[in-house]
Amino acid sequence: MEIIDGPRVVAAPLRHCVGIRVVTPFRGMFAVRDQLMAELYSWADERAVAYGHTFFRLHVVDMDGPMDVEVGVITDRDVPVRDDDRVRAGVLPAGRYATLTYINHGRRANGMLRDWAHDQGLTLDRTVSPAGERFACRYEAYLTDPRTEPRKTRWHTELAIRLTDESPEASSID
Repeated sequence: MEIIDGPRVVAAPLRHCVGIRVVTPFRGMFAVRDQLMAELYSWADERAVAYGHTFFRLHVVDMDGPMDVEVGVITDRDVPVRDDDRVRAGVLPAGRYATLTYINHGRRANGMLRDWAHDQGLTLDRTVSPAGERFACRYEAYLTDPRTEPRKTRWHTELAIRLTDESPEASSID
């Protein structure tokens, strides 16, 4: 794993997006992600929807059970979605996020960011339920376009986890 930036805390604005949300087992989850990216790109391109970075959002994490995940793209405005049972308009909420940008080894990057947040006294905006860890907003934004670089081990990926408002201010807030 190569760290490109962070870890640090950033203040992020509300961002509009469109995405496809599914529940899938952890095993095979990334193959599902790849299929959903292709489906979402086709949907957006067919409708001439302008979009930015692709993201993979983890709504509910249960490494031993079903994962509630979403593949989405950032849009510059609220995109009306009508008569579609797969693609939904949404937002990545504004707030303070612990972030880390890395290349390769997402599992290690996630562990590193969570450990760093804990060591800084930051509180992740999450709840624990029988279904798993439910996050207010946790995602990986693919800063490298997956359509132009198929080798995932070369993607620049920004990992972000929303913090609660009760977290102490960190000296590295942007």
